[in-house]
Amino acid sequence: MTRREHFQKNISLAWPVMLGQIGHVMVGLADSIMVGALGTVALAAGAFANSVFVVPMVFGIGLAFGLTTPVANADGEKKPEKARSFLKHGIYLNTSIAILIFLLLIILERFLPYMGQEPEVLATAKNYYRIISFSLVPLLTFLTFKQFAEGLSDTRVAMIISVAANLLNIGLNYLLIYGYWGLPALGLEGAGIATLISRIIMAVTMAIYVFRKPAFRIYTQGIQWGQTKWAHFKLLLDIGVPSGLQFIFEVSAFALAAVMAGWFNAESLAAHQIAISLASVSYMAASGIGAAANVRVSNQLGAGNIPAMRMAAHTNFVLMLIFMGIAGLVFFFGRNYLPTFYSEDPAVIALASKLLIVAVAFQLFDGMQVAVLAALRGLSETRIPTLIVMISYWIIAMGTSYYLGFKMELGAIGIWYGLALGLIVASCLLTWRFEIRSRQLLREHHEHQPES
Repeated sequence: MTRREHFQKNISLAWPVMLGQIGHVMVGLADSIMVGALGTVALAAGAFANSVFVVPMVFGIGLAFGLTTPVANADGEKKPEKARSFLKHGIYLNTSIAILIFLLLIILERFLPYMGQEPEVLATAKNYYRIISFSLVPLLTFLTFKQFAEGLSDTRVAMIISVAANLLNIGLNYLLIYGYWGLPALGLEGAGIATLISRIIMAVTMAIYVFRKPAFRIYTQGIQWGQTKWAHFKLLLDIGVPSGLQFIFEVSAFALAAVMAGWFNAESLAAHQIAISLASVSYMAASGIGAAANVRVSNQLGAGNIPAMRMAAHTNFVLMLIFMGIAGLVFFFGRNYLPTFYSEDPAVIALASKLLIVAVAFQLFDGMQVAVLAALRGLSETRIPTLIVMISYWIIAMGTSYYLGFKMELGAIGIWYGLALGLIVASCLLTWRFEIRSRQLLREHHEHQPES
């Protein structure tokens, strides 16, 4: 394939995933905008509940992402029986993990009062936290079937389901938050119920699609549900657990940043939530481009075409830089306008606009670390990247955020400076690791080529 063809293939795989991923984040975005109309306390309560919930949730998401690589490898090898087995093992594994994480979140609820939040915020967040915790079970079910389909280069239907579910969520928000059509006005709790219902529908619809699509019958018919292989569980865990930890290190850094922002006051936490909600839109779209990198790298590796694998990855990286550059420009020019969708509080809007300027600075690096991590996952290279992510976020980002925010008394913007530094370090080190590993594979590939 030529470089242009690689770009076209990356785009064709990436854009449905990008829209689908934006659909996921738009659920939270819609919640924030519609809950923001209830006041600063409700907005801060939603931000706090999500900052706690998101840490175990992203571990489950990372684990589900581990299914894509072996399925794409099997597709590249032309071995449907392997893909079929990984689907079965993925269903068993991800369902079990989802239930365990839900139970963990319920236990964790007892420790929420010790996280330094205002009493009003805690009281408002309680029921919302429980509902969104349970919504993790259908979410991981949906992701299991989505990642399987993506491993087979089928990305469009998951996008359609995600967008439709997001529209449903917005409609249910309108009815349940404010209490229209005779329904009770449930406030923040209504936003949680809307999210739960939309995620259940997503899971059921995606499962039906995978099991009924004619082209997938070679993978879904004849599954021996009673037979399992530890080797297949182990491979999914070897890829999924480090991937989940990578997500935890990054997202928990941002979650801890939210908690630290709440130590200043509710206005700082609300401004942080506004800025992070907007930045998460570009981040989730970037993760769609990263998903294309994972599929392309895994597939070419399975086919044994290492030069094409490297070109697929590099063209994906360029695509990521272009997209995140555009996103940065949108944040810069819209920094004073976009926060007004969330809040009417002048102090909150002013601080959120300053945080968005910092977000502009780290857009390129945030996108690159997403793409390179996905490409490394496609190589089943997860342990060293996990170490890099841990050091970048938990040592560099958090250490700098605390120092600048509290010791230097820069407040919430100091916290965001630290987050930006962590993203820059992660991006550079992960790119370095990908180049080392992919060049090693390229040398091995040339060594095994027969002499002409």
